[in-house]
Amino acid sequence: MAPGARGRVSASAGVPPAAALFHSLADENRLRIVQRLAHGEARVVDLVAELGLAQSTVSKHLACLRGCGLVDYRAEGRQSFYSLTRPELMDLLASAEHLLAATGRPVTLCPATPQDGGVVA
Repeated sequence: MAPGARGRVSASAGVPPAAALFHSLADENRLRIVQRLAHGEARVVDLVAELGLAQSTVSKHLACLRGCGLVDYRAEGRQSFYSLTRPELMDLLASAEHLLAATGRPVTLCPATPQDGGVVA
């Protein structure tokens, strides 16, 4: 990332950008949004309906993900369509799941509920 980019730290700065990246992914709802956007672009209203979150919650998390450069949008008329900017983000999350499984702590990107018989992180 170029120095001086709005709100972003240069990649040459080392650990702080990595810490910011992982912090941006530390919220379950942001992970759910990322997972949904991995399947294609969506509007806020789509994410609200599909994820069962409040509009303000979705908007707040999209703003965070946009600030980190992981999500962007395109305007079409009065609608905004959000998408992942870096598809390799899903590779990173898959690697994290493999690491967790290898250490005996299997976790999925979106933990299942106890009613589904899944593991809740």
